[in-house]
Amino acid sequence: MASFRSDLTSRIYPEPDVADVDHFDRLPDSLLLLVFNKIGDVKALGRCCVVSRRFHSLVPQVENVVVRVDCVISDDDSSSSAASSDKSRGPFSNLFRLVFGGIVKPFQALGQFLGPKRASSISGSSSSSTSLAVGSEEDGEGDQGGVTHHSPTQVLKNFNEIRFLRIELPSGELGIEDGVLLKWRADFGSTLDNCVILGASSVVYDGGSDASCGNNGGDDNGSIPDSFYTNGGLKLRVVWTISSLIAASARHYLLQPIISEHKTLDNLVLTDADGQGVLSMNRDQLEELRVKPLSASSASKRTLVPALNMRLWYAPHLELPDGVVLKGATLVAIRPSEVSPTAKKDVSDLSWVSTAFGEPYGAAARMLVKRRTYCLEMNSF
Repeated sequence: MASFRSDLTSRIYPEPDVADVDHFDRLPDSLLLLVFNKIGDVKALGRCCVVSRRFHSLVPQVENVVVRVDCVISDDDSSSSAASSDKSRGPFSNLFRLVFGGIVKPFQALGQFLGPKRASSISGSSSSSTSLAVGSEEDGEGDQGGVTHHSPTQVLKNFNEIRFLRIELPSGELGIEDGVLLKWRADFGSTLDNCVILGASSVVYDGGSDASCGNNGGDDNGSIPDSFYTNGGLKLRVVWTISSLIAASARHYLLQPIISEHKTLDNLVLTDADGQGVLSMNRDQLEELRVKPLSASSASKRTLVPALNMRLWYAPHLELPDGVVLKGATLVAIRPSEVSPTAKKDVSDLSWVSTAFGEPYGAAARMLVKRRTYCLEMNSF
């Protein structure tokens, strides 16, 4: 009799078809957030938002976010249209529009500060300013051929729990000639904490064929040859240094709104796809900027660079362990004359210089710091 009742119950209330069960609903929110944090990319997260209401509610809790900027545009061209288009839009509307986003156009250097292939243009000035933009397409409207630009600040405004933020430009700002190596890394608080610049007039990837030069070009004592001062070598290094500092300070200036709005940030990195420059800020540096606003340059929209002490190392010919040869290899370590509270205190400690770059350039930095050191000073600008 009991078996009859059980059979009757199963007919009245049949078990759901296994194929109809959404197994995603059985996953806990913590596991989904783990997946979203692994995704990171803001455009991919935008696509996730439109999948379901559950995804839509979880994406704002993501802690690890990566924003890949499509282009740098002038505020004069975009601010008015972007402001009007953002009115009356619901939450995550900017993020939704990224679903169809792509590379809008090639990266335009921070034109007010640096011109492509012309490092000397750093002295130029302009009344307009620049901003970062993530491009997306909308139905029937757009600023440029159906494309609407949104700043990272707009795209990120609905994320509530960001701890680790990485913003990537399409390419570096500094227009350099083919074959020239120029990399920089800078740490900022409310102002520059430190900056390391590595440059070389040329890079030879088959070092073995140039055996006549030897490991250090015969310059055993690490001194800079007299030709360095007479053939424009020193002038070129000064241009590299100023250009890198301007690029770093311009990036720092553009990060103000993001840092102000996202109090949960523990680490922020602004880099580029070329790996030319990296701006980094840790939690203490981020908090310093919130408490002590930055000082802006009067000439352009960038953070004022303080008075600096610099150390320079030079090698006419530097062969790296992997066989790559850097000709005219130059390393510059820069710190403010007045060290900020968040900066490393020990002036003699050069570990921050040796670890500034990944390999093989980290090896180059470690080799250069063993050579003779030259000290320079630079005024605030």
